[in-house]
Parts: sequence; structure tokens; C-alpha cells
Amino acid sequence: RSELTNLIKTIRNAMKIRDMSKCLEEFEQLCRAFLKSKTIVDKEGMPPFYIRLLSDLEDYLNQLWEDKEGKKKMNKNNAKALSTLRQKIRKYNRDYETEIASYKEVRLFAMTTQDGRFLVICCCCFLANNTYQVFGNIFVTFLSQSPGDCGNRMHESFNGRHTSEKKKEDRKKRHKRKERVEEEAEEEAQEEDEGEWEKVKGGVPLVKVGNQMFAKGTEINTTVVVKKLNEILQARGKKGTDRAAQIELLHALANISNENILGEGILVKIKFNIIASLYDYNPNLAAFMKADMWKKCLDCIDELLDILFNNNNIFIGENITEDSENLAIIDSQPFRVRGCILTLVERMDEEFTKIMQNTDPHSQEYVDNLKDEGRVCGIIDRLLGYLETKGSTEEVCRVYLRRIMHTYYKFDYKAHRRALGLQGETKSEQDAEESEGEDSAFIMDRLCKFIYAKDRTDRIRTCAILCHIYHHALHSRWYQARDLMLMSHLQDNIQHADPPVQILYNRTMVQLGICAFRQGMIKDAHNALLDIQSSGRAKELLGQGLLMRNMQERNAEQEKIEKRRQVPFHMHINLELLECVYLVSAMLLEIPYMAAHEFDARRRMISKQFHHQLRVGERQPLLGPPESMREHVVAASKSMKMGDWRTCHSFIINEKMNSKVWDLFPETQCVREMLVRKIQEESLRTYLFTYSSVYDSISMETLKEMFELELPMVHSIISKMIINEELMASLDQPTQTVVMHRTEPTSLQNMALQLAEKLGGLVENNERVFDLKQGVYGGYFNRAFRLDQMAPQKYFDVNLTISSSHDR
Repeated sequence: RSELTNLIKTIRNAMKIRDMSKCLEEFEQLCRAFLKSKTIVDKEGMPPFYIRLLSDLEDYLNQLWEDKEGKKKMNKNNAKALSTLRQKIRKYNRDYETEIASYKEVRLFAMTTQDGRFLVICCCCFLANNTYQVFGNIFVTFLSQSPGDCGNRMHESFNGRHTSEKKKEDRKKRHKRKERVEEEAEEEAQEEDEGEWEKVKGGVPLVKVGNQMFAKGTEINTTVVVKKLNEILQARGKKGTDRAAQIELLHALANISNENILGEGILVKIKFNIIASLYDYNPNLAAFMKADMWKKCLDCIDELLDILFNNNNIFIGENITEDSENLAIIDSQPFRVRGCILTLVERMDEEFTKIMQNTDPHSQEYVDNLKDEGRVCGIIDRLLGYLETKGSTEEVCRVYLRRIMHTYYKFDYKAHRRALGLQGETKSEQDAEESEGEDSAFIMDRLCKFIYAKDRTDRIRTCAILCHIYHHALHSRWYQARDLMLMSHLQDNIQHADPPVQILYNRTMVQLGICAFRQGMIKDAHNALLDIQSSGRAKELLGQGLLMRNMQERNAEQEKIEKRRQVPFHMHINLELLECVYLVSAMLLEIPYMAAHEFDARRRMISKQFHHQLRVGERQPLLGPPESMREHVVAASKSMKMGDWRTCHSFIINEKMNSKVWDLFPETQCVREMLVRKIQEESLRTYLFTYSSVYDSISMETLKEMFELELPMVHSIISKMIINEELMASLDQPTQTVVMHRTEPTSLQNMALQLAEKLGGLVENNERVFDLKQGVYGGYFNRAFRLDQMAPQKYFDVNLTISSSHDR
């Protein structure tokens, strides 16, 4: 009984100040408390004060609902609470219609005399059987009538009301269902017509907004604001909580704190919770923040950093417990607030990545969202300045890595122009370049070296090294990138790293290979790109998309996880450029090797993917002009195999290939010149391997004119081939000719050697099978002994055959 009485008292107080949110909250608690006391109510009867509250509350809500002007003045939360509470009380009171109707007939009334003064004040209650009983004192003031007249009048009033009760109840029961349907329809239509009202689903916040957040006369101090903040945060994460309204409440609480000058400590704590609520606005982890919430988040983080920079007496940290917080202004004591600004900024950076991942990369919206990266980097730089003075070494390393991740993949054009000795065309551009501070190379060097020296976690140091290598390779600093990769030994244990680090490693190796290709180091470029391209999953390994697989290999949850690891579109590496670089590198290595080992049965493949493309080109029934990038490389390979470097050059470098691949490099002309030189050199090598058997001697001047190379370069290439025993020839310096030595076997002799090798292998296999079948252990050694006894005669016969063939 006492619990019900206290709740009813709270509801009536809320009714006096028109706090509908409080009324709704207390009414829900009252219903639960009444349900718990159901057994007592069944024994002792319905408490009259409970029915009185239900009746009064319904009348009060109907009165507020009909007051159109008053509704317009209500704030949004109060309006929602009024609509929700009115619907709930109407549905709830349907179970107590008889009791409420009886109460309304015998509620407190006053009879007055002719001159307006009170005669009788009567207090009545009702029992479960709808009979009436006087439970209060009756006070009669005799002014102009006798007590008997007053009593008769009251008795007649009671009897008249009692006799008409059944008729009224019957009439209500006949029309109740019809009235319910009509009222609900009118209610919904009215709510739809009023633009400022909306249907509430699942509850409302527990507090009010603006100046009405606290009751009248409440002294606003730090304790009261913290208590109200905790009340708001209690609804966080609960089902049915309006997250947008909760954020508005926190903003309103921050404004109240500012108006009452409660200090920066409580303001910092509220800001922390506002940012956390913005992050929690989307309950789904994979969902990204909407544009309005994203802007609010950036603004709030900037405001928080402004407060921290302007007030050196504020100390924040995760190790500060709530009990040890100091939020109030106490003499000159510093503020102590629980929270981590670094965690908020890291979450902001992750949200920016999710926004870019979930935006169409070919739309203007992606470009607009990408412009926010400058602001994100600005916040990270501000945080850098704050943590360098007040943060720990671990926190500084973490924020350094965040700044590195926004820098390593960007090509610094201004630094590149300065390295080449170029300046802007106009005077303003020249002045802008001269006024530029550190370029990206110095920034990366400073940040990464700090992490190398101070960091104690392998992951941050590994990511910093990979980013540093990537940045070196992007700016054509091949030797620095290669040496850093070799010294780090990352290739030894990268398979044990987590998937995002492995993706970063793959991106770094690809960029390293492209850098080697630009520098003309074809073999290094091929080796760096071999693992990625030979897998056939370059798109997936670089985090630039998912390949179609069977559902058995990847379920829906794994697919969501892998999608969150994808790299945003503006960080992608062009896959067609990557494949073209790999195929051209393979062509420059494979074609001369194939020409040198044309009749070698044990010839190995340098690139399986390149051979696959060659086989696809050979199987085509109709050969036409090349269309795709792969067809251009295959056509160029066939030309190089014949030693026709001009045709090869025309297939590799043309208008179509320039637009698809070569124009994407920062040093386009240098790359083209390097390619022409490499095609000429490898075509010369291929020509000598293929046609050396038909020459007795050939002039280097002739080779110079054929391949348009300088004479020292031709001399160098041929000398290297002779030294490596790839070409059986000698140089005649006075005549500048290459004299061929007829020591190479002819085609027939090569075929005979291949046959002899195959027959030898067949004999060995047969003898091994025979020994195993006979159960002769150690038969391998016995067989080797027998072969030694038989070998001289057999080998002599083969050599004799080859020699006689050569003599003929």
C-alpha cells in the first residue's frame, strides 16, 4: 500500500507541473507494483485511491489533449509522452470500467446554498458489489436549512444515481465496441494530420529537454547535473530508446552546464558521452554513420580538443575511476575526468573508413565524403600535439600510426617536382612551393623512426615499416625500400600476422614490384609480383574486393568480416596496371629463356600465368588485331620471339596501352623509354639465341643498325652472353664481328639427346619396379652397380651415333 501511495503521489506532482515523461514513467511502475499486489487486492477489495487516480489521470490527459494551443507549446518529448500515456491509460481503464463509472457517480461533490456558501461536503467510496458506504465524516453547516432537509436531499441524490446506474451501464456496453473503433480511428487520423506529432513506438526518454529538464526551483549544481547525466545514460542501449532524442538531451545538458558556469570538468564528461552516443547511434557494427551524425561527431571532437587545449588543469585518462573524478570547481584543484580521447579519435577514423567503404566510388558523394579526410587528418594532428605533451609513449605511437596510415599511399607531387628541379609555372605556384614545409618523405621518416625506437608492440612497428616501404616505393626510392624490406625480415613470419597486416604486406610488395619495374629492374619486379599474380586472387589479397566462392568456403558472417577489411576505393592499386607490369616483366624474361632452351627437355617455366596466356592465344582459331591488354602482350611476345623488336614495341606502346596503363605512372615518358630500351636488348638476345646456328659470323655494326642500339651496348650484351656461356662465340675486336663456334648440337642431335634421356629414365623406372616386385631390398644399389657395369658400352654406342651423325 505504501509503495502504491508513493507512486500516486509522484504522479500527481508530475501532473501539477505537466511533466508527461515523468507521468509515463511512474504510471508504468505503478502498473507493475499493482500487479505484484494482486493477491492482496483480491482479498481486501479494490483500493479506492487507485481507482480515483485512474479516473483523474484519464480526465487530465483528455483535457490536455483537447487543448490545441497547449499542445503546440509542448516540446517534442512531452508531446510524445502525452500521446503514449493517453493510449495506455485508455486501454488500461477498460478493465476497470465499472469501478471508474461508480466512482465518478459518487465522487466528491459540494452542495451550496442560495448565497453560494457550502452546505455539505461528503466523502464516499464504493465496494466491489457496487454498493456505497460513507467512510468519511460528514460536516454540515446549518445556514438556512435543517439537517433533515440536507440529509433527505443527499439520500435522494444517492438513490436517484443508484437506480440509473444499470441503465447507463447497459447503454455503455451496447455501444462500447463501436465507440472504441471510432475513437481509435479519429485518434490516428488526428495524429497523422498534425505535422509536429509523430507516433511513438517503444517508449520515450526519461527526462525533459531544455529549461524544463529540472523542476522549478531546483538549484543547478555539479551534483544535480551528474545525477541527471546518469539518468540519461541508464537508458543507453535499452530496447526502445530513442537514440536521437538521447543525443539532444545530452546537448541540452551541456548547454545548461555552460549557462550555470559549472566548470570545464563536467562539460568534458558530457562531451565524452555525447561522442559515445553518436557512435552508438547505429546498433549494427557494420553500419556506417549518416552524414548529419558524422558532422556532429567531428564538431564535438573539435570542441572537446578546444577545451583540453585551453585548460591545462584538466586531466583525462582511462585509469581514473568514477569515484576519483573531480568535476566540480574546488579552489585551484585540477579537474579529473574518466575518458580516453585517443580511443574516440581512433573510432572516428574507423567510422570514416566505413563511410568510404559503403559509398559508391563512382558518385559525387564519394568525392564529397573524401574531402572530410583533410578534417580527419587535422583532428589527428591536433591530438598529436596534445598527446606529445600529456600522453604516454604508447599513446603517441598509436596516434603516429594513424597519421602514417593517412599519408603512406599518397604521392607527393610537389616534393617530386622539387626532386626533379622543377617549379611552378606561375609566380604564385612558385611561392606556394617555396613556402611548403616538410614534404611527406620527412614526415614519414620522422614518425616511423619514432615508432621503431619507442614502440614495444610488434603490430604497430610492423605496420609502420610496411607503410614506410610503400611510401619509398611509391616515390621511386627503390634501394631504400628494398633495403628496409630485407632488413625487416617480414617475409619470414608475415603468415602469422592478422589479415589487415597481411593485406598491407601484399600492397607493399606490389608497390615494390611496380617501383622496380619503373627503375628497369625487370627480374626484381617479376619476383616481387610473382606470389600475388600466380595465386589468381590479386583482388582479394589486396583487399580490393571479394571473389565469388561457394557458400561452403565462406558463410554470411565471414563475408561480412571480410567486407569490413576492404580498402577504400581511393587507396586501390590498379589491377590492370599490375597485371600488365607482371606480364611484360615475364615476357622480357621468358622469351629469351625459351629461345635459349628451345630443345631442353628439363626447361622450367619462369611464369605459369604468362605461358597460360600464350596457350590461350595459340588456341584462337582466328587471329585478329589485339583488343585487350593481355592480347597486346601476347602479340608482342610472338614478335619478340622472332627478333622483331619494332613490331613488339608497337604492340606494347600505343595509344590504347598508353591510356590503359602507361599514362597512369607519374613518370610516363621515362617508363616508355625504359620499355623501348629493354625490348631492344631482349630482342637482340632472343635473335642471337634463335639464329646463331645459321651464322658463321655477324658484324656488331649490323646488329647495332638492326636493333637501333649503341655499339657499346651491343658489345656489352654479347660479352655478357659469352661469359655466361649462353652463346658459343668469340669477339673479333679489330673487325668488330662475332664469330660463332659450331659446338652446339643440331636439331637432330638435340632430339637424339632428349630420346636418350627419356629412355634412361624409363629403364630406371622399370628396374625399380622389378626389384620391388622381387622383394630385393637394397635393389637400388644393386641396380646402380649393374648399370655401372653396362654403362660404358651403352654410352659409347650413343656417343658414337651422335658423333657420326655430326660428321655427316
